[in-house]
Amino acid sequence: MAIVVLAAICAVALVLVPLGLPGLWIMVAAGIGYDMLVPQAQIGWTAIAIATGLGVIAEYLEFSLGSRYARRYGGSRRAGWGALVGGLVGAIVGVPVPVLGPIIGAFAGAFCGALVAEYTNRTATAGTATRVATGALIGRLLAAAIKTGIATVVAVLLVFTAWR
Repeated sequence: MAIVVLAAICAVALVLVPLGLPGLWIMVAAGIGYDMLVPQAQIGWTAIAIATGLGVIAEYLEFSLGSRYARRYGGSRRAGWGALVGGLVGAIVGVPVPVLGPIIGAFAGAFCGALVAEYTNRTATAGTATRVATGALIGRLLAAAIKTGIATVVAVLLVFTAWR
């Protein structure tokens, strides 16, 4: 019965990840709780450490890919920081809107942050700034997809190690 509860928590947490909510950390907490509360079937600290490491990697990628893609699309260092800060602020501002607010806020924030930051560059034109902002948006979309994939791996890892 406990394995079913762990699997259900991981499934719900997996749905939270693309919404910009801390689903990965809910999975890790569920794994720790399962390991501590179910003495006959333990996940083990190695699996929990791997899940935590994957979570840290996913968070790093989520926050850095928008910035990297803004720069890859010809943006300045300032545009990269604008995409990073804009994505964070947009996700926070979007929280009051149920379900999709943080997602849309993070994407729009990364786009607008890179756009505004690139416009502050004296040599930037409207076309250049828009291209850079589009790069930031693509990076943010890619980051969300990668984070969801990593979360799937974490969920399978935790449930499989608890099951065996």
